[in-house]
Amino acid sequence: MQTDNILSHHVETARQKLHDLQNKYGFGHPSVLKQSMVLDELINQYQYTYYRHEKKPTVQIGVSNLWWYNSPFM
Repeated sequence: MQTDNILSHHVETARQKLHDLQNKYGFGHPSVLKQSMVLDELINQYQYTYYRHEKKPTVQIGVSNLWWYNSPFM
């Protein structure tokens, strides 16, 4: 798909930019944190686009898979 290829390219470009910024400024710099959020958003868009067109669940969730359902953290 064309959209997948474009998003994949944007993800890779953003990942490389994040890597370069981290090497230059370190992990806690505002530019690094901002680029990390940009990359996260692109990854979310890519996954949404990919799985929407895939139309197959990657994991089938049953009651036994919901170990956290009765968790005290919920």
